[in-house]
Amino acid sequence: MTAMTGHQSSRPRTENWLTPPYVLEAVGGPGSFDLDPCSPVDRPWPTARQHYTIVDNGLHKPWHGRVWLNPPYRRDKIGAWLARMTGHGVGLALIFARTETEAFQRYVWDQCDALFFLEGRLTFHLGDGRLSQKNAGAPSVLCAYGTDDADVLAHIPLEGRFVPLTARIFMIALPDPGTWAEEVTAALDRLGRTATLDALYRELAASPKSARNRNYKAKIRQVLQRGLFERVDRGIWRLL
Repeated sequence: MTAMTGHQSSRPRTENWLTPPYVLEAVGGPGSFDLDPCSPVDRPWPTARQHYTIVDNGLHKPWHGRVWLNPPYRRDKIGAWLARMTGHGVGLALIFARTETEAFQRYVWDQCDALFFLEGRLTFHLGDGRLSQKNAGAPSVLCAYGTDDADVLAHIPLEGRFVPLTARIFMIALPDPGTWAEEVTAALDRLGRTATLDALYRELAASPKSARNRNYKAKIRQVLQRGLFERVDRGIWRLL
């Protein structure tokens, strides 16, 4: 068993690929997960409170609590792990966004409460903790099993696209925050139409769009460069 907390690379060569710590932190941190059922034997950081490795054969041991799952990515392996996750029904799985595969159709589209398609391609870490010099070779997606983890993905501070699959809670909980230009315009209007960058950062820090974008300050500065706004002094902007 080789999982992405370690799993098999999409490239022909087989290595352990460790989940970047910032991804785990974005979904609550290792301490928020009760179990990682397919963890490497040797790991430079924890991924949950308890770990099963190849020695334990975590696919067949009892699962409990909130699970962090990075399953083996081989097509003859991943289905069994996702089937087990579906039966458990609580936690997050990180897999490649290969929506055409049988495993994705059966255990993700038909079973998950929400997805978060990560922008670009992740760069994983090697077994000793060093960052790989190459990206994963395919885009990745976080899959939420259960409404609590769906809500986590709805507010994740990473670049990407949130896709709710069970709309019963999101229609009310997630009003459309509008475009970035609309958000900055409304914030400047609330601040008297002229404000410092720091004041804008504070005003927009709680915005749903900021919650989904860890680089929201850079995004605000980018929006201010457009025609709706005027710089009146260093670090001070006015709404036209």
